[in-house]
Amino acid sequence: MRDNINKVSERGARLDSLQDKTDNLAVSAQGFRRGANRVRKQMWWKDMKMRMCLIVGIIILLVVIIVPAVVATQKK
Repeated sequence: MRDNINKVSERGARLDSLQDKTDNLAVSAQGFRRGANRVRKQMWWKDMKMRMCLIVGIIILLVVIIVPAVVATQKK
């Protein structure tokens, strides 16, 4: 009888411990999700900035090539 009572109380303690661990895991998962979303957004903006710089660079390069060619053909 005492053995059964001890087993039940130990089981309750293990269940409480398991509940605490799952709560901690849930909190950690939420933190990870927020961090992952923040990093994803940062990388998206970094990628957009790089694309915009590349597009602006290509436009400038085209202007540098095309404008002198047009001016040279108009002078002839």
